[in-house]
Amino acid sequence: MEEKIVSMENIIKEFSGVRVLDNVDFNIYRGKVMALVGENGAGKSTLMKILTGVYVRTSGDVNLNGKPVDFNTTKESQEKGIAFIHQELNLVRDLSIGENIFLGREPVGKGGKINWKKLFEDSKKWIAKLGLDEDPRELVKNLSISKQQMIEIAKALSLDAQIIIMDEPTGALTMSETKRLFQVVRELRDSGHSIVYISHRLKEIFEICDHVTVLRDGTLVGEEPIEDLDEEKIIEMMVGRKLSEQYPRVATEIGDVVLEVKNLTNRFVHNVSFQLRKGEILGVAGLVGSGRTELARTIYGVYHPEKGEILLHGSPVTINSPKDAIDNGIAYLSEDRKENGIVLGMDLVENVTLASLNRYVGKIGNIDKSKERDSTDAYIKTMSIKAASKYQLLQFLSGGNQQKVALAKNLDTNPGILLLDEPTRGVDVGAKKEIYELINKYKQEGMSILMVSSEIPEILGISDRVMVMHEGKVSGILDIADADQEKIMTYAVGREVN
Repeated sequence: MEEKIVSMENIIKEFSGVRVLDNVDFNIYRGKVMALVGENGAGKSTLMKILTGVYVRTSGDVNLNGKPVDFNTTKESQEKGIAFIHQELNLVRDLSIGENIFLGREPVGKGGKINWKKLFEDSKKWIAKLGLDEDPRELVKNLSISKQQMIEIAKALSLDAQIIIMDEPTGALTMSETKRLFQVVRELRDSGHSIVYISHRLKEIFEICDHVTVLRDGTLVGEEPIEDLDEEKIIEMMVGRKLSEQYPRVATEIGDVVLEVKNLTNRFVHNVSFQLRKGEILGVAGLVGSGRTELARTIYGVYHPEKGEILLHGSPVTINSPKDAIDNGIAYLSEDRKENGIVLGMDLVENVTLASLNRYVGKIGNIDKSKERDSTDAYIKTMSIKAASKYQLLQFLSGGNQQKVALAKNLDTNPGILLLDEPTRGVDVGAKKEIYELINKYKQEGMSILMVSSEIPEILGISDRVMVMHEGKVSGILDIADADQEKIMTYAVGREVN
């Protein structure tokens, strides 16, 4: 019989009178991987934050190894052998890899001085376990997002925790890094560790998990062994309906060329040329490091071109900053919403209108608060944003709802061209469909959309054409009728399609 190492019973959590968890039960078994799934806002992260002492539960019981526990801080839960790898990175960018891994737990020698040699040697051991060969003295800010995610995992492993909670751990990882992570998860499981695996990627769940617990709208739908489930059943449990069409393609009449890029070149991209038409979705595919994100940021004015030109409606424009881009009707949704998309310490109203405040300034220079509220209410309704109120701080929203707010902020600038960089990263299957429907809505209204995505099914599902990049260059452009996964991957690795 499987041994319960954690038992959470009848957990209730309320924020400002709003119940976000309602009598939820949750179990973790020794030496097993438990998948915790549900749509954004279902309560997954909140439940785990209660287990680890980030939040205090309103009511209910938590038992660890058969004994009641009450954790009021993460330090208390860590001392009992629980580590939480959060979806949003919690690294100090200006510190080294080693300093981040052992932050607050630095080894000390005689006289209380930090033993730097041991710290870096031990750090090297943990990052090597994840297949990284970086110098542990390297500053975290110099690493890619995917490698920063691996450092978060190394940090948790260094705690020697018996229970490890992983919240969307592969969101920024390459295929090889994901494969290595799965190997580490299996090794941990086989050595008696217990893993809670939160993910929207259902294929991953079937690959490494033993059990699945599903939450919906803050309630428990059920717990099942993985062998009793398939993807369709899990989706039905998550959203309360069958998800027969994941990618709701909409056919529209494609108009004239709106954006044209000619021979765009800088240190990231090389002689990139393409056209984007009115009412078109141009999907941009490619492997990590192919220059997809850098291309979008160059068009948006974050990076400056060394040569080449950008034309809007046939006329050359100079874009030296994001403000220039916004003034020219170009908006950009960043792949990293926490770093570049939203301000977690501000509420919905402040975030939605942040990039378009000039629209809300009255005759005497004051901000029209009523107009701000009306705009935010409209986005909350149109985009089905789940929040206690328009004044709720973004830090208390789920990842998917944060993403919707980031999108609303960009749409509020009234763009004609929308650059989307991984628009559904960290978003569950139900919310993904909602975002696809929103993208289609704006496409039907004539907006031109360039969508960067590492998910080929997403690219194939809603794009009108596909542009594939390899090492900063355009390696191929395909009409959607001619595109398939094999052709995209062939172009992505720099080979010609026969």
